[in-house]
Amino acid sequence: MRNNNSQPYPVFLIRLSSVWYRHFRVYTKSLISNGLPAFLEPLIFLAGIGLGMGTYLPRMQGMSYLTFLATGLPMTAAMFTSSFECSYGTFIRLEFDKTYEGMLTAPLLVRDLFIGEILWCGTKGMFFSLAVVCIVALFGLVPMPASFCACIIGFMAGVMFASLSLFITSFVSNINHFNFYFTGFLSPMFFFSGVVFPIQNLPKALQPVAEFFPLTHVVRLCRGIDLWSFSVTMVWDFLFIAAFCVLSASFAISRLKKRLVL
Repeated sequence: MRNNNSQPYPVFLIRLSSVWYRHFRVYTKSLISNGLPAFLEPLIFLAGIGLGMGTYLPRMQGMSYLTFLATGLPMTAAMFTSSFECSYGTFIRLEFDKTYEGMLTAPLLVRDLFIGEILWCGTKGMFFSLAVVCIVALFGLVPMPASFCACIIGFMAGVMFASLSLFITSFVSNINHFNFYFTGFLSPMFFFSGVVFPIQNLPKALQPVAEFFPLTHVVRLCRGIDLWSFSVTMVWDFLFIAAFCVLSASFAISRLKKRLVL
């Protein structure tokens, strides 16, 4: 395969790793300001919600409320960091900085740009979920070392929400429109996907709706692995995540390609 300048393309994995490495270099230039909130946010949330409300709430699903929260928060960290990266971040690179146009002068395909970006978001999801696990582990809220497996689910969450956010970005023409995505979809999903309370506590009519929320599946997987409690439902969770990633990424890349290649 050759590009427009008749130069051969590198192999696929090298192209993806070059895109991933570009994002890594940019991110680590401001590592403290980028990475420190990953450790502070779960601490603030646990102190404000867990310690406050936890004293008034009964045990949930056989565990303390603090442990219930601590086994779901790693996935919300992965969700928000990958969603910001592939919404606001992608839009700025696409419309303002024209980063992708510059990258396409190298032997890269459009799909390489966005698959590499999705994998980078998976890495960020893994890092941020690890940060949360480290914080909650200091307080003895999650079993160790099983909770480190949450990082794997964090990678999956990062990939899933990166794919979804790229798909949303492909429709956005004004950066302010992302407010609808975060306020109207991600924030409600945070509360109704089993992070703050079990989805079994929702009205029966709404429980099937929660199964269509992507966050529900990674939270259930994370909590099940943390507590070493497995069920057949987790097979459905894996299948949902795989199908969701493939479909949303495919549609997103197809639409974004039309915006880059006119």
